[in-house]
Amino acid sequence: MANLRQTPLTCSGHTRPVVHLHFSDVTDSGYYLISACKDGKPMLRQGDTGDWIGTFEGHKGAVWGVALNREATKAATGAADFNAKVWDAIKGEEVHSFQHKHIVKSVDFSKDSVYLCTASNEKLVRIFDLNKPEAEPQVFTGHTNGIRHVTFFENDTLLATCADDKTLRVWERSSGQEIKKLEFPSVPCSMEVSKDGKVITTTHSNLVTFWDSKELSKLREFTVPTSVYSASLHPDNSIFVCGGEDLKVYKFDYTTGVEIESFKGHFGPVHCVRFSPDGELYASGSEDGTLRLWQTTVGKTYGLWRFIDQPAAQVAPVVPENAAIVNNKQEVTAN
Repeated sequence: MANLRQTPLTCSGHTRPVVHLHFSDVTDSGYYLISACKDGKPMLRQGDTGDWIGTFEGHKGAVWGVALNREATKAATGAADFNAKVWDAIKGEEVHSFQHKHIVKSVDFSKDSVYLCTASNEKLVRIFDLNKPEAEPQVFTGHTNGIRHVTFFENDTLLATCADDKTLRVWERSSGQEIKKLEFPSVPCSMEVSKDGKVITTTHSNLVTFWDSKELSKLREFTVPTSVYSASLHPDNSIFVCGGEDLKVYKFDYTTGVEIESFKGHFGPVHCVRFSPDGELYASGSEDGTLRLWQTTVGKTYGLWRFIDQPAAQVAPVVPENAAIVNNKQEVTAN
């Protein structure tokens, strides 16, 4: 195989910046990817190919946060219209809408899909019981500025948040109390809990930092060549990817911090990157309104990548907006 180079799959359809991405776990029909965009129309795609499945329509403002439950049967969105919505991801129908008093920046499902947590510019975290949607949510207070990200972890017994008050906080779900806090010299742009739950990845300034999730002790910290907006750790904790202001997507060795490679495919800053659940690819979303899928190990036949003994320049698959639906997943078009 000669002259292999990284050729991403380019997924179009959004008309404004893509600001957040989330993968489901692997299901019987593969795995799925949902994207949040400032055009207010989150999109669901087949995760390994980028094939468009459907668009959830109903928000009246930019969508900042998205999540899929583990089985990809439910989707959640948080938006600038002060609402968090839960959707049936098979039928495309809105199931619940939870009114907030400010922009909802982040959403996440519990492992059993019974609870939804939200984070907003109200400086509050809420947990809603989806079996009792009319009930008052559990509320967590303590942040002094808008919250960017929230996620369940440690078998849903804890929550992690990061916010514009330059802190990352860990909360005990049962009591609603803050139990740990990290302070940063600048606003942490992103936060991710690793697949094994042991590592929290954050970005701020031009630094990617990895923290022990139990103690919040620093495991590693690496300087990257740009203001970095997002980073993601491979499921086997061997490498990480990141992206930011300079339009590039970088890949680094997690143990040494050595840069393995970098690619410039986007035409705007990279706002979000995430590894797929099987680690075979990673997705990036950009100011340019596209999301791109990159192969972790270039040269493997996987998804739409089909490699034979020829220069990679001859195979440059691009996913059109009206790509065919695969794996018999029902099309989603929410009204």
